[in-house]
Amino acid sequence: MSAQRSRALLVLALLSAGLAGCSAPPARPFVPGDLPADPSASSQEAGAPTPRTETVEVAPGVRLEVEWPAAPDQDTTGMINAFRDHTAGTFRAVVTAGKDVSYLDTVEGEAVRDASAWVQEFLEQRRSVSGTARLYALSVTSVSGRGAQLDACVDESGMRLLDSATGERVSEQPEWTREPFLQAAGMRRGDDGVWRVALLRHAEPPSERAKGCLQ
Repeated sequence: MSAQRSRALLVLALLSAGLAGCSAPPARPFVPGDLPADPSASSQEAGAPTPRTETVEVAPGVRLEVEWPAAPDQDTTGMINAFRDHTAGTFRAVVTAGKDVSYLDTVEGEAVRDASAWVQEFLEQRRSVSGTARLYALSVTSVSGRGAQLDACVDESGMRLLDSATGERVSEQPEWTREPFLQAAGMRRGDDGVWRVALLRHAEPPSERAKGCLQ
């Protein structure tokens, strides 16, 4: 459906102008953070922090579920909040036919252009969405100064593409509704202390970095 969410394999390079401190990680298989080796053995230690799931009601019929890591620090919390609000905000812009543009408060730099283009493509094709999207295995993989990289698995298989005029599902659903992918977000903390999304890159199966998202 979207050029910004294409199924092409991408090299995740987050070193970019305007992203001071966001260095590109070495090539490696992606391993989701905060997941136990044995899912049945999670949180067995007495008093150990446990992950939680947050549900964001984006719009009637549209939800975003965020699986938080067990014990995020203050900066990690700020980054996840920004990424969550960005994701929810872009969907909200789509379902309101572009009337709600609050997602622009969550982005800066290159991400402003990319997020706006993603929303605009839906509007031009008279498309909307319904269903539930999921963010999980969120982890900060690098930090330097005001820049950082946040990796997240994104599962939109619970979403459906709609004809915005009729509200009916389109006959052929796009590939992004079929399989989870890895999204790497270049984050930047502004002078106001708020983290925002400044750059977005994707990796999708069979990319080694995306295989960890296939749960």
